[in-house]
Amino acid sequence: MTTGTRLPGGGTIRSYRELIVWRKAMALARIVYRTTADLPASERFGIGSQLRRAAVSVPSNIAEGQGRMSNGDFVRFLAIARGSLLETETLLLLCVDLEFLAPGSTSDAMSLADEVSRMLAVMIRKLGRRRGPN
Repeated sequence: MTTGTRLPGGGTIRSYRELIVWRKAMALARIVYRTTADLPASERFGIGSQLRRAAVSVPSNIAEGQGRMSNGDFVRFLAIARGSLLETETLLLLCVDLEFLAPGSTSDAMSLADEVSRMLAVMIRKLGRRRGPN
């Protein structure tokens, strides 16, 4: 038996790897890993570690939610992913504010985070409508 997540448009996602939002979230995690290498040595295990964990949490929660095979669970994990994404953005902004990173060094990550955030918001809204009353 083949299972997957039914999308509002009628298609079915059989694997989280098919989701563009997951692919973009993975790209963001890679950018964050590269960017945190530029942090001062004294911050690599502090804010750097927290930033990496938050960035990795985004695609991880997308994957876990899709794997639960229910729209309700998927929406819940997409919301968790969005929270981790906002944490990632906040930590990047803090790194710039504290002058641990140059302002321009986070622009690619922030741009991609904005795109992933919009995609997650649309998915949450559309899949949430399909759930109906709990």
